[in-house]
Amino acid sequence: MNQAWNKSLFLLVAVLFFASARAQEPIKLAVAGVTHGHISFILGRPDKGDFKLVGVCDSHQELTRELAKQYDFSTSLIYSDLEKMLDEAKPQAVVAFGSIYDHLAVVEACAPRGIHVMVEKPLAVSKEHARRMADLAEKYQIHLLTNYETSWYPTTNYSFDLVQNEDFIGPIRKVVVHDGHQGPKEIGCGPYFLEWLTDPVLNGGGALIDFGCYGANLMTALTKGEKPISVTAVTRQFKPEVYPKVDDDATIIVSYPQSQCIIQASWNWPFNRKDMEIYGAAGYIKADNSNDMRIRRQGSQKEKQLKVQADDVAVYTDPFDYFADVIHGKIQVEPFGVYSLENNVQVVEILDAARESAKKGKTIYFD
Repeated sequence: MNQAWNKSLFLLVAVLFFASARAQEPIKLAVAGVTHGHISFILGRPDKGDFKLVGVCDSHQELTRELAKQYDFSTSLIYSDLEKMLDEAKPQAVVAFGSIYDHLAVVEACAPRGIHVMVEKPLAVSKEHARRMADLAEKYQIHLLTNYETSWYPTTNYSFDLVQNEDFIGPIRKVVVHDGHQGPKEIGCGPYFLEWLTDPVLNGGGALIDFGCYGANLMTALTKGEKPISVTAVTRQFKPEVYPKVDDDATIIVSYPQSQCIIQASWNWPFNRKDMEIYGAAGYIKADNSNDMRIRRQGSQKEKQLKVQADDVAVYTDPFDYFADVIHGKIQVEPFGVYSLENNVQVVEILDAARESAKKGKTIYFD
């Protein structure tokens, strides 16, 4: 009896050991699209042993070969056909660095094959695309995440922690988010990136989509998915000679039952900025950048300046670390968290309403 028990125990330990070893094996990763200027996020990422690059796909073969030389990966990994890459390379995960319009096609190809996907912000060009992607992810039980730079910011995470402590600033009344830069052409974005980033179909719009998504994402996380009442937006073309097909500036007001979010997205700032102001009934929180914050509570004579580092808060400073841990089941995606699918479907719904509001010159109400 003891011998049989010992044998069973040994087999159990062996199974658990090998299962654990397999779980820690590098995730086979493929890249779908390389025209996004953020492609360096993944191709230039130091090898941490969590991913193994097995394929890179884009129709622009000359660009892909330039990147192979720049980032020192084999040209044997290059494909021009997405489905062929998926069938031959057999990745477990795909990251999308093409146009926003192409995100749907990536998910349509990956989901039935059980391949997890992370896209660059925003999730989709329209709510129809977003809902189709969500349906596929649910049907085939894949993770579908959206990456934003502000999701890595220690100040974002610490701001959320302070908001959850209701005694600190009280109920949220107003959130103001500024995002943008001098303009994609002005800051030197490459021609392949500019080609779709300034296209109303392939990007879904201009600054409204490119930078308006940040504020919608943050506010949806702050309200834990509360549905807006309405969206009012105004877009401008301050530089029609540079961006003739799309807006280069947008102001979006998103109204909620007890709060309001003002999103200012622009390709006309004099410098790069990504900052957030959260005003509550009893104080405010101002995240000036990734590390610098200012806070003030009711009754205090002056604001307090803070320097927040990654070690001070539980935040992933590398989105692919987060992606790997989600795939391995080490963490669960927080409902309506900044990376989550339900958050980013709502982001696209807000952007859709903003685009319609600007076009029609009136407030758009949610059903």
